[in-house]
Amino acid sequence: MKKIFGTLGIAILGGAIALAGYKTLIEEPQVVVEKVVEPTMQTVEASYTPTVINSSSTPTDFTEAADKTVHAVVHVKNTSIRTQQNPLAELFYGRGSGTRKYEQVGTGSGVIISPDGYIVTNNHVIEGANDIEITLNNQKKLKATLIGADKANDIALLKVEADIELPNLPFGNSDNMKVGEWVLAVGNPYNLTSTVTAGIVSATGRDLNGNTNIDSFIQTDAAVNPGNSGGALVNTRGELIGINTAISSRTGSFIGYSFAVPSNIAKKIVDDLLEFGMVQQAVLGIGVDTEANDIEGVKIKDIYDEGGAKKAGLKEGDIITKVNNVKITKFSDLKGQLTAKRPGEYVNVIIDRDGEELTKVVKLTKLIKLPVSKVLQTEFEDITKDDKKKFKIESGAKIKRTENIAFKQFDVGEGYILTKINGKKVADAKEAATMLDKTYGSGNRLLLEMISPSGQIERFRY
Repeated sequence: MKKIFGTLGIAILGGAIALAGYKTLIEEPQVVVEKVVEPTMQTVEASYTPTVINSSSTPTDFTEAADKTVHAVVHVKNTSIRTQQNPLAELFYGRGSGTRKYEQVGTGSGVIISPDGYIVTNNHVIEGANDIEITLNNQKKLKATLIGADKANDIALLKVEADIELPNLPFGNSDNMKVGEWVLAVGNPYNLTSTVTAGIVSATGRDLNGNTNIDSFIQTDAAVNPGNSGGALVNTRGELIGINTAISSRTGSFIGYSFAVPSNIAKKIVDDLLEFGMVQQAVLGIGVDTEANDIEGVKIKDIYDEGGAKKAGLKEGDIITKVNNVKITKFSDLKGQLTAKRPGEYVNVIIDRDGEELTKVVKLTKLIKLPVSKVLQTEFEDITKDDKKKFKIESGAKIKRTENIAFKQFDVGEGYILTKINGKKVADAKEAATMLDKTYGSGNRLLLEMISPSGQIERFRY
């Protein structure tokens, strides 16, 4: 049976470098380019101190908090080796003659979180570094080793070796931060070391448009500028409640708001990197109704069989209003809570079910990232032994879920097995996603052969 779908449609830029400039280029000594790493939107147990809010006793004198913080915030120097190509030199003088290597230096900030020298910073501060140098507040320089990094949440963990115990900051509880509470931002903007600025928490759970990774920033009006990335956002007790990461600006400099990764998320990432070498992402096992914008909370659209939500008794249509007594008004609030948790932990989820408030205890499960075809908006998983036996096939990729409108129109969805793409057999889920995106992305049409859950062979042209 054939079903016909609709079809959809890179510009090549080119340029040359003047030959007259080549002689100067190849005779120049090694060039060092310095730049300040701008804030971007894109395991030793670290100390942890619960934050107790008492507005009546909150000080307006920031000297004690500033003194604690400046000694624990460091300057981070990132040196990377870059390669520059001269195409005309390659043409006239032979292969390899137009290649020149040079050093590029970026700078940012970091926060010492343990006396034995663990330092947290932003991933974008040290990404691609061949050499990382830390300068302490007393101007002592130390070489740093990258322990691990999480690009999705823009957090990296470094380690330095020192002869003495280093000044460090305890993690505060970012869930306790209130809008209007005083905070300090400490870092090295424009290479000006030990710079302290003050402001208030302007918002929490902030989701920045265009940033699909971090959905739960702390927003503050404390001045943050290029070079502040990776620095400390602290409360008036000198507790680390955020890692300064991004600014809202059209000029590249601070114009009113800055954003920090909450300390609860940063701490969880640090612990994961130390214990597992990678971040363990916890999930409830639900799909969210993204079109339910007229409610206060997060509405559940799907309940997945493998998740803890189903076992706990959550249902489609339930509205999540709190997690561990933290109010959930939008998806970024929920995402922030889950990002700070580990698989295997239990959370109290308060839901609104048809006007009735219920509490469910959910065991979080580990996110299993399945291969996804971006062009078809379809997630695949490997077929099982039972699938092979039932359908008498040796290979293929089973659809786990899809958002493809054309698929939905023809009732193609979960359980369908993709066996061939343009006549070529599909080995597994990963190959299916790769082949689909590569083939369709090159402008070619797709002829898909699938087996329906009932065992019928169906062919689709896309």
